[in-house]
Amino acid sequence: MLKRRILLATTAATLLFSAAATAQYKDEYTVSTVLPSAFPWGQAADKWVELVRERSDGRINMKIYSNSQLVSGDQTKEFSAMRSGLIDMAVGSTINWSPQVPELNLFSLPFLMPDYEAIDAITQGEAGETIFAAIKKRGVTPLAWGENGFRELSNSKRKITGPDDVEGLKIRVVGSPLFQDTFTTLGANPTQMSWADAKPALTTGAVDGQENPISVFDVARIDQVGQTHLTLWHYMADPLVFAVSNRVWSQFNPEDQALLKQAAIDAGQWEIEKSRGELEATLEAIKARGVQVVELTPEQHAAFVEATRPVYEKWTDRIGEDLVEQAQEAVANR
Repeated sequence: MLKRRILLATTAATLLFSAAATAQYKDEYTVSTVLPSAFPWGQAADKWVELVRERSDGRINMKIYSNSQLVSGDQTKEFSAMRSGLIDMAVGSTINWSPQVPELNLFSLPFLMPDYEAIDAITQGEAGETIFAAIKKRGVTPLAWGENGFRELSNSKRKITGPDDVEGLKIRVVGSPLFQDTFTTLGANPTQMSWADAKPALTTGAVDGQENPISVFDVARIDQVGQTHLTLWHYMADPLVFAVSNRVWSQFNPEDQALLKQAAIDAGQWEIEKSRGELEATLEAIKARGVQVVELTPEQHAAFVEATRPVYEKWTDRIGEDLVEQAQEAVANR
C-alpha cells in the first residue's frame, strides 16, 4: 500500500511538473519590428524566427508584427510595451529605445563612429557590455546586435557639403531630443514625426529633408518625393538589438535561453554582413535614378564634427561620462 501511494504521488507530481513546464511556453510569441521584410531590419527578424523554429524543431514559435503595429505605430513605445510584457520580443532600434534607456543615446552622438570598424569596436567591446547591462536592468534581456546602418541626410533644396548648407532646412527627425539638439545646433529646423507621417510630409513639402540609412532611402523610394540631394556624412549609426522581455525570458529553460540567444547572434551577424555587402550596389541604384550624391571630404567631415561639438557637452552627463569615454577609447583603438 505504501509503495502504491508513493508511486501515485510521484506520478501526480510528474504530471503537475510536466503541465507547468508546458504551460509556461506560449503557442506563439510576438516579435515587434519597425520595418518589414523588404528592409534589412525586417530581414534580421525573419532570420531570427527562422533559426529558432528550425533549432527548436517547432517548439518555439514567433510571429513578427512589423510597422510598430503592436504599439499603434508609435515606435518609441516599443521598449515600454516589452518591459511590461505586452510585447514578448523585438528587434529594436537604439534610437527608439533611448527614451527609456538613456545609455542608448550614445549611438546618436553626432560623428562618434566614422566607419563600420568603429561601430563594431563599441558594440563588441566594454561599452557594448555596459549598454546591454543597462537594458537588462530596465526589464528587457538583450541577446545580440544587428544593424540599421549609418544615417545619411537627404533634402529637396540643395547640395550639402558643410554646416552652412544645413541652416534653415526643415528636417524630419525621429522622436529623440538628441536629434533635435543636433540639427538645431547646425541651424536647421528639426521636426519630429513618425515614419508613417514622414513620406506624406516630404511629398507636400511640409519638410525639406530627412535622415535615414541608405537601405531605407532605397526601398522606400524617397527619391520619388523630391529628395534629389543625398549627403553621405555618416553622422550617426543605429545598431539594432535582438531582445526579449525579462518576464518572458524567465519562462524559458536554460537550454532554450541559449538557443534563442545563439539564434539571435547568428541572425544578427548574417544581417550585418548582408546589409554591408549590399550597400555599394544600393548606392549605385540610387545614383542611377538621378539622385545627386555627395561624399564628404575629410575636411568637410571635420567641419561638421566641430560644429556639433556642443551636443557632446550637453549629453555626456545624461548618457554617462564613463560610457562615453569607453566608446571614444574603443573608436580610437579600433
